[in-house]
Amino acid sequence: MSGYLDKPQSHESSDAKARRKLLDQRRMEYRRAIESYAEQRQLQQQLVDYPELIAANYLAGTQALARRNAQPGR
Repeated sequence: MSGYLDKPQSHESSDAKARRKLLDQRRMEYRRAIESYAEQRQLQQQLVDYPELIAANYLAGTQALARRNAQPGR
């Protein structure tokens, strides 16, 4: 009889574990997003002192994009 009573409890505990795991995953995603945002802000603040680097990176990025979007000649 005790085996019969243990089965519903194990099902309930597995549901609770699944909910906790999902909640932990969401928390970690949120934490990573906050850390990424903070790192981006810090990098932007550091780059403010060097506007020529910003312009150079922008130009390099647009040139790379233009090369990727260019149609190959036939």
